[in-house]
Amino acid sequence: MGNEIIEPNLCSFIRQYMIADEKIITCLAEAFGLSVLQLIFLPLGADRHTAVYKVSTADGTPYFVKLRSGAFDETSVTIPRHLSDHGMEHIIAPMQTRDGYLWADLEPFKVILFPFIEGQDVYDVSLDDHHWVELGVTLKKLHAMQLPQGIAASIRREDFSARWRKRARKSLERIANGYFNDPIEVKLANFLKAKHKTLLDLLVRTDHLAAQLKERQMEFVLCHSDIHAGNLLLDACDRIFLIDWDAPIFAPKERDLMSIGASLFGGWRTPQEEEHLFYRGYGPALLDPVALAYYRYERIIEDIAVECEVIFSSDRGQEDRQREMGFLISNFLPNSTIEVAYRSDATR
Repeated sequence: MGNEIIEPNLCSFIRQYMIADEKIITCLAEAFGLSVLQLIFLPLGADRHTAVYKVSTADGTPYFVKLRSGAFDETSVTIPRHLSDHGMEHIIAPMQTRDGYLWADLEPFKVILFPFIEGQDVYDVSLDDHHWVELGVTLKKLHAMQLPQGIAASIRREDFSARWRKRARKSLERIANGYFNDPIEVKLANFLKAKHKTLLDLLVRTDHLAAQLKERQMEFVLCHSDIHAGNLLLDACDRIFLIDWDAPIFAPKERDLMSIGASLFGGWRTPQEEEHLFYRGYGPALLDPVALAYYRYERIIEDIAVECEVIFSSDRGQEDRQREMGFLISNFLPNSTIEVAYRSDATR
């Protein structure tokens, strides 16, 4: 039987590089030994440098394929593989090529292969009590994990950089000094002008807390760094998986723990319920209130900076830009991320 290729609704970066399905299929055959019957593009995620596919093979086994362009951090695959190999069952490990590598080259992409897990992210479905406990157990194991020096040496370390604050301020300056005709840009400019005082307060507070943390001696642990509803997968067998390891970091544990009770899991539970269930699994944790507030502020600022850049980007589709506008506005809703961050800031 020949290859049956399902024509995908190609995302912008695939169109940019004109990557053909046949090239992906050939790469999967040569590098991983797969006999591909179907290659189906999945319109998942907001990362313009990544495209993902479901692959069906001649033996009936489904796989998940990730194509990554641009900068590639090997720890995004070596870490989940190591964690899975060392007993962390809620991690999906990338598969090896015939030559023993965790990715294949298909210029300008890295091709990464995973088992396909049929499931939903936590924006679409609520976690039961036991899932929250399992998430707590998983993060405790992650934070206690000792990595081989060869992997650990490649992982970035927290430096409380002002990078995202600079990018957010740049967008605010553009709004203050610019004139806009595009309807979405007009909406963005008007909205952020109305929220200007709050945004400046967030930036100043984050600057202040970052300066404090830089002067401290703090224990750094291995952190996932991007824990939210979209990076938790609940499968048909009622198992949860922590996915998307594109940004691991050695940082204070609050880098991950700030997500619990921070309005990042779809609003299915109150912050108090999330924390109560999660820490049943994680165990007692003495949280640094300065670090907790800093990371909640910094997450908001990073999101707003990215959302502004997408909305101002001329090569992004209207659907993408409208979606990012919705995400940006959601930070300012009652009981959402900004209110939660302010409540956690004991310095206010």
